[in-house]
Amino acid sequence: MELWGAARFGDPCRECGHRWDLSAEDAVQAVSEVPGRFAGVLVAAPEPLRLPDLGWSTAAYVRHVADNLGAWAYRLDAARCDGRTTAAGYDPDALGELLDYEHATVGASLGALRRVVPWWVESVTAALAAQVVLDHVTRGPQRAEDVARNNAHDALHHLHDVRRIVEQTAGPAA
Repeated sequence: MELWGAARFGDPCRECGHRWDLSAEDAVQAVSEVPGRFAGVLVAAPEPLRLPDLGWSTAAYVRHVADNLGAWAYRLDAARCDGRTTAAGYDPDALGELLDYEHATVGASLGALRRVVPWWVESVTAALAAQVVLDHVTRGPQRAEDVARNNAHDALHHLHDVRRIVEQTAGPAA
């Protein structure tokens, strides 16, 4: 079984400080604010920036967050609407290669994030009401509450990564 959540990242998360005891509703609220928070950080850095110790650029992290939220929204909808509860894992680096994260742009990635977040909020809210439980092939049972918290962590963790990249690489403001 794959370690996930607090067991993998610590509580609070050792890198971003995310606390795992937030309610599912608070996780949904946090994700609903993510597009604006990323845009606020990236307003001073409209071109993709990177640090050597992180695998992706700022644009690639935003694109990953959008893709991850979309994947989980689909999984929750498939379970709630069609009874398909099995959820496979995926390698985010392989997906990034397939979707060419290397050449991701900030504007298009923010656009993707703005479009996917309302779907994710709707999907998670409906899955919470329906008490959806996914059977993740490597993590085991994932309740809608777990998905909300895990996805909030992923988004906020990568917001932390993007903020760190911008703070360490962006030139002085004009």
